[in-house]
Amino acid sequence: MDSDTPAAPPPSARRPSIPPWLNLALRLAATAALLAYALGDVDWQSFLQLLREADWRWWVAGLVTGLLVQVVAGVRWAALARPLGFDFPRRFFVWRFFEGMFFSLCLPSSIGGDVIKAYRIGDTTPRRLLAGCTVLADRLTGLAALAVLAGAALAARKYSLSLPMTLAVASGLLVVALAAFLLPVAFLDRIVAVLPAPHPARAFLSQLLPYQQKPSLIVKAVAWSFVVQMGGAIAVGLSARALGIDQPLSLWFSVVPLVALAMVLPISIGGFGVRENALTFLLSEQGVASEQAVAVALLWGFSTIITGLVGGCLFLLDRSHQRDA
Repeated sequence: MDSDTPAAPPPSARRPSIPPWLNLALRLAATAALLAYALGDVDWQSFLQLLREADWRWWVAGLVTGLLVQVVAGVRWAALARPLGFDFPRRFFVWRFFEGMFFSLCLPSSIGGDVIKAYRIGDTTPRRLLAGCTVLADRLTGLAALAVLAGAALAARKYSLSLPMTLAVASGLLVVALAAFLLPVAFLDRIVAVLPAPHPARAFLSQLLPYQQKPSLIVKAVAWSFVVQMGGAIAVGLSARALGIDQPLSLWFSVVPLVALAMVLPISIGGFGVRENALTFLLSEQGVASEQAVAVALLWGFSTIITGLVGGCLFLLDRSHQRDA
């Protein structure tokens, strides 16, 4: 045996892992159970009437808004990836971002879509690992903006804060989120200096130094993330308007980030079930009936599916071009 190859740990020391088929089965079961619970209190006659009388022009406007939001998210990813040597046009990253959404829709976990994105922009294993870092940075900046908006919304709802106080809370949370990013990045050069020259981790981490040299990259990515999250809230608000639910835009700015944060939990497939229950709970405080909340959630989910299918079409188109070449 090669002395550089670590010996496999004994069976007793290995961490037990859930088989992929069991993980999928559990998430399917959780999705079905959550949907059944959300639909349990729905007045089906009112629900069907909502759909029959819907003004689908508003929903189409929400769908287009959602697609534009994903374009902005692709531009954000480009801003984080190009300084690390992935010198492709922005449209290339937007294309790959949509492809990732398609695979996130098809695979049991959204991580699958992230793996595909990293694989598609890297041509070797080391480059794909570096691409994975850009995908992770993109995810974390998006999660940071989502957490700031959700945290400010929770504080505003719990303590009945005025708009200036809500903005002050959001500013404080934003400072904390940026510090959580920038402080570890600030020590990258010291970590690299400690590692021995031939160590592969030294060469890998050295490629991340542009994030330390240009901290504005992280700040700009978080700023783009606020645009993405607010655009997503507007898209859901337009879908609600299609159903005749006339609520102020500020409500969707507070509710949608909270629901999106709940959907980050790897419980169901595509967030279905989680989305419906969370919206029903949060909108009930505003007098929105459960069938209305569930209808909004389903239109939101349907828009997500269509956006993912757009990515699937782009993936097939790209494969077709490669075969022709």
